[in-house]
Amino acid sequence: MVAVVRETERKYETEAGREIPSAELAGLAGVAGTTDSGSTSLDALYYDTRDRRLAAEGITLRRRSGGHDAGWHLKMPLEPGVREEIQAPDQEELPAALAGLVRSRVRDHALEPVMRLRTRRAVTLLHDTAGDTLAEVAVDEVEAEHQTTGRTAGWTETEVELVSGDPALLDTVEERLLAAGLRPASHTSKLQRARVETADPGHQRGSSGSSGGDQAEQVPPPATAGEAVLGYVRAQVRALVELDPAVRRDAPDSVHRMRVATRRLRSALRTHRAVLDATATAPVVEELRWLTGELGVDRDREVLADRLQTAVDDLPRALRTGPVRGRLRLFDRARRSGTRRRLVTVLDSRRYLDLLDSLDSLLAEPPMLAAAHRPAAKVMAKAVRRDFDRLAARVGEALAAEPGPERDEAVHTARKAAKRTRYAAEAARPVLGKPAKRYVRHMKALQSLLGEHQDSVVARGALRELAAQAQAAGEPSFTYGVLHEREAQRATRCEEELPREWSRITAFTASDRAGRLTTSR
Repeated sequence: MVAVVRETERKYETEAGREIPSAELAGLAGVAGTTDSGSTSLDALYYDTRDRRLAAEGITLRRRSGGHDAGWHLKMPLEPGVREEIQAPDQEELPAALAGLVRSRVRDHALEPVMRLRTRRAVTLLHDTAGDTLAEVAVDEVEAEHQTTGRTAGWTETEVELVSGDPALLDTVEERLLAAGLRPASHTSKLQRARVETADPGHQRGSSGSSGGDQAEQVPPPATAGEAVLGYVRAQVRALVELDPAVRRDAPDSVHRMRVATRRLRSALRTHRAVLDATATAPVVEELRWLTGELGVDRDREVLADRLQTAVDDLPRALRTGPVRGRLRLFDRARRSGTRRRLVTVLDSRRYLDLLDSLDSLLAEPPMLAAAHRPAAKVMAKAVRRDFDRLAARVGEALAAEPGPERDEAVHTARKAAKRTRYAAEAARPVLGKPAKRYVRHMKALQSLLGEHQDSVVARGALRELAAQAQAAGEPSFTYGVLHEREAQRATRCEEELPREWSRITAFTASDRAGRLTTSR
């Protein structure tokens, strides 16, 4: 069984032998009393790859004995000062559930013991008037031993972890501890400090990771097109890798976000063929298309199921004839293809891991063309305009198409072109600023309109199938016809709105507000 704990804590450096008397923690606002819970001996063995891939991402993996939570612990940063800890029972081998959560980082590299930490922990509990624990204040005497070099180090630190109290309690406790002579820790974790003090050979690589750190640092906009494109691609690759564990754990919206990252990557490589050699990126583009499709299987099913269920709920009772809700559940169940299990299988597959390696190789040795060395603003603006011209042609075809399947297909094609133009403008924002931001906003509105039309097309196809199934089972099919007509009306409204929306966009592109994006070639 795997347990998940959200860990909110702060660390402080403490002089050796320094204790935190309960009296120093008494009288805090919101704290009714303190309890000395005694001391515990902990023995933890930390694992990482030889090149410290987990440390580079701010991730720690350990097997610990002693204490109430002995076993395997995987800690992953969520935001500064907050980590999520996934715990699994003790066993000799790394539990499969935890191995999967680090696979996108580790891949084929072996995990090996890198550090052993022996800790003598004395804990003081802060509790409220009901006796519930608000926070734990632990004074840890730590002995670290590097598992390769044999070097050792020792220190004492204080750790304050929120249990059930208000996060503001951490500020209150901090004021008291600083007044008592403690100082904020210079390292975010015991493992990080151990690596520094034992001169871990992999420390330099591990300390360079940015996950969980301060992301607010201002960086200058990229000067060349190559820097701009690679910066955007690098951000999407990071999103893809970081979302992998969330998808495995079925976190809300994680599949959708991972799918968007793959779409952005694929779009960037196709849009910026003047910067990155398309002959080299084509295999990666094809594999990203495969992954996008796999991620979309369950997402598309969920979107359709929610749309049909909402449509049924909105119908007056008099228009709902027969076991419509039951038929919808059967229809949805039949479309499931073990999607959760299938998706995890995809993420464990050799094909997916090879794709991640290919993306790393692309970033390590990008196939730059001459345009990559030119000024970023000029090249990025040209890429946006080129995609916009392509979009304009697709919208024109949609507006000219005959109503019915021909128009439906043309609108869907225009939607994909709008998405690609939006991503091109997103990539250009660091160098083009507000004009690109406005382009993104306009493309989102157009994409939403065209997406509503496509969702109606898909829903009408499903409703025709449902009606046929109901008739075959001797059930009334009237309700599905009503829903089909309502969806057809939605599509018609989208088609009627499209010329107006496109006029707003073309007016924007012709205005001075579009700035550098609409200057002549």
